[in-house]
Amino acid sequence: MVGEADLSKLLASLAPHLMDGDFVFCTIQGAKYGDFAELLPIASFREAEGLTLLVAKENADKAGFNYESIFKGITLKVHSSLEAVGLTSAVSSKLAERGISVNVIAAFYHDHIFVQAEKADAALSALNEFSR
Repeated sequence: MVGEADLSKLLASLAPHLMDGDFVFCTIQGAKYGDFAELLPIASFREAEGLTLLVAKENADKAGFNYESIFKGITLKVHSSLEAVGLTSAVSSKLAERGISVNVIAAFYHDHIFVQAEKADAALSALNEFSR
């Protein structure tokens, strides 16, 4: 199934959905992929400084990991093409207008954004403006 690439269609059909739970970004120096699999990370990225894991806050707390902020996840239910141009920019700009930072993770079918937990409702409201 090919994802949508037309920006106007993407924005009109974002259908943002709030994910259950709170999430945190943690980094572990010297770790490699597969380490900490028991924490059930929903995303990971290896950087020179360490392995970044995006995990449920409760799992990070159980493991004793440090984190700076707590986030809510919002899945953009539209099936976006990995080659679509402008979606990340439009979403980031809309949220920036409201003072909401956004961390975007593009997966094969959907884009997933992570916003400060206390601003999740405002983020959903802003994103729903695209379909009005």
